[in-house]
Amino acid sequence: MLSFIRNVNGKPETREAQFAHAEFLGRADFRGSVFSEHADFKYTTFEAGAEFDNVEFKGGATFYSSKFLTHTSFDRVKFHGSVTFALTTFTERVDFSGATFETLANFPECEFLTDSHFFGARFKHYASFASCLFGGKVDYTLAKFDGHADFSRTRFEDTATLRSVTFRSRANFDTADFAGDVDLSSIFNDEAYFVSARFGGEVSLEGSLFRHNLHLVGAEFVASSTLGPFMCAGSIKLSGAKFSSPVTIMASTYRVEAQRTRWGSTASLRLRNAQVNLSGAVFEFPFTILTEHDNFSLPDGRSLPDVSSSSGSRVAVESIRGVDAAHLLLSDVDLSRCLFAGTVHLDQVRLEGDCRFDTAPDGLYWHKGRPTRFTPRHVLAEEHSWRASRASTIRGWNFAVLGTGRNGPAQLAPVYRALRKSYEDNKNEPGAADFYYGEMEMRRHATATPRAERYLLTSYWALSGYGLRALRATIWLIAAMSTTLLSLMLWGLPMDDPKQTSSGKITGVHVRLTTDTPDPVNPKGPPLERLTSERFEKSLRVVVNSVIFRSSGQDLTTAGTYLEMLSRLSEPILLGFAVLAIRGRVKR
Repeated sequence: MLSFIRNVNGKPETREAQFAHAEFLGRADFRGSVFSEHADFKYTTFEAGAEFDNVEFKGGATFYSSKFLTHTSFDRVKFHGSVTFALTTFTERVDFSGATFETLANFPECEFLTDSHFFGARFKHYASFASCLFGGKVDYTLAKFDGHADFSRTRFEDTATLRSVTFRSRANFDTADFAGDVDLSSIFNDEAYFVSARFGGEVSLEGSLFRHNLHLVGAEFVASSTLGPFMCAGSIKLSGAKFSSPVTIMASTYRVEAQRTRWGSTASLRLRNAQVNLSGAVFEFPFTILTEHDNFSLPDGRSLPDVSSSSGSRVAVESIRGVDAAHLLLSDVDLSRCLFAGTVHLDQVRLEGDCRFDTAPDGLYWHKGRPTRFTPRHVLAEEHSWRASRASTIRGWNFAVLGTGRNGPAQLAPVYRALRKSYEDNKNEPGAADFYYGEMEMRRHATATPRAERYLLTSYWALSGYGLRALRATIWLIAAMSTTLLSLMLWGLPMDDPKQTSSGKITGVHVRLTTDTPDPVNPKGPPLERLTSERFEKSLRVVVNSVIFRSSGQDLTTAGTYLEMLSRLSEPILLGFAVLAIRGRVKR
C-alpha cells in the first residue's frame, strides 16, 4: 500500500513504501519526496531510470539486489536511517553527489558498471563498499567518511578519484584492486589500510595527510608512480610490497618499514625525519635513500605539514641486513644505529654527502685502575652492542642495539673491511681510515685470530693505532729518541774522545809509521756529572742521524754501539708510522 500526504514543506510524503519485487517500466521520478518510514525497494527493477534527487528517507531504505538499468540519480538525497544497496546493479551512470547517510550505508558487492559519482557525499556512520565492482570512473571528491569506510576486496577498473576526501575513522582498502589510475590525495585521520592492494595505474598521494599509520603491507605497484609528497604521522608499512616500475616516494614520516620489499625498477626514497628498515629488501636496479632537508612544497606553493616541529630532518637507516647493496646509494643519512652484518656486496654500497656513523666514547675513563681514553673514530652499532655486552666493558659503551644478535669481532671484521673498500673505491681515503681501524680492532679481539697475530696486532695498535694515529707514533718516537739520548749520555759516549797515536821505526833508509786509535774508555764518575751540554750535543747528533739511517761518525762505547744499532732499527719505523698516519688523513 502506498499513500502520500503533504509535509510542512509541501513535499509529497509517504508513510509506508513497499516496492519489493516491483518493476518500473517507465522512468521512476521520486524527486523531492519524503519517506517517513522504512522504504522497501529490494529486488526492484528500474528499466527506464530513476530520480531520487532531494529525497528524504526518514526511516531508512532497502535496495537489496535491485537493478538500475539506465541513468540513476540520488543527488542530495538524505538517508536518516540505515540503507542497504547490497548486490545492487547500476548498469548506467549513477550519481550520489551531495548525498547524506546519517547511519549505516551498506553497498557490499554492488556493481557500478559505468561511471559513478559520490562528489561531496557525507557518510556519518559505517560505510561499506566491500567487494564492489566499479566498472567505470568513480569520483569521491570532497566526500566525508565520519565512520569506518570499508572498500576491502573492491575492484576499480577505471580511474578512481578520492581527492580531498576526509576519512575521520579507519579506511580499509585491503586487497582492493585499482586497475586504473587512482588519486588518494586526501586526509586520513585514523589508520589507512591498503594491505595486499594492487595498483595497476599511477598512484597519486600528493598532499595527503595520514594522521596515523599507512599500511601498504604486501601491496603491488605495477605502473610508474610518484607517491607524494605526503605526510604520515605514524609509520609507512611497506613490508612485502612489490614495485614493478620506477617509483619515487616523497614523505615526511617517523618510520618506514620496508622489510622484504621487492623493487623491480629504479626507486628513490626522499624522506624527512624517518627511520627506515630495509632488512631483506631486494633491489634489482639503482635504489636511493636521501634526506630532504627542506620542507616539501606542493604545486600550489603551500608547504606540506611536517611530522616534527624540530629543526632536524635527517633520515636514519636502521638495518640493511640481507640486502644486496650493489645498487644501494645512501645520501645524507644517519647510520649510527644501522645494522650491516649479513649485507651482501656491502663493498659496493655508495655513501654520499654527510652519512653519519656512531663514534667511540669520548672523554677519559678509569678501567681496571688505569685511565683509558678512546681516540675518535666511526663505530658500527654492532660493535657498540658487542662491547656493551661484555662483562669487562668500559661504561662508555653504554647501549645495546636491538636486533644485533650474537655478532662479535669475527662477524664484524668483514663488515668494516667492506665499508673501507667502498670508501676507497670512491677515492675517499681519509674516510676509509676509520673503517680500517675498526677492521683491525675486530681482528685483534677475535678469538679465531692466532695468538701470535693478536700479539703483533696489539703492538701495532699500541705503537701507532694501526698506522693511523700520528700523535701516538710521534709520542713513541720522541720517547724512544729521549731514552736513547739519555742512555748515550750516561753509557754510550766514552769518557774522552780517543786520540790517535803514531809510532815509527827507522831501518836503514826505510821509515815505518804505525797509527793506532785506542779503544773508547767507558765513562766514570757519578751519572749526573755525565749529563753535560757537550755530551748532550754529541748524543743528539747520534740519535737524529739514527732516525734517518745515517751514521754520525761519533766514537761510542760498546754499549753505545748497541744502543745506536737498536735506535737505527726502531726509530725509523716509528717515524714511518707517523708519516703513514698523516698521509692517510690527507691522501686524495
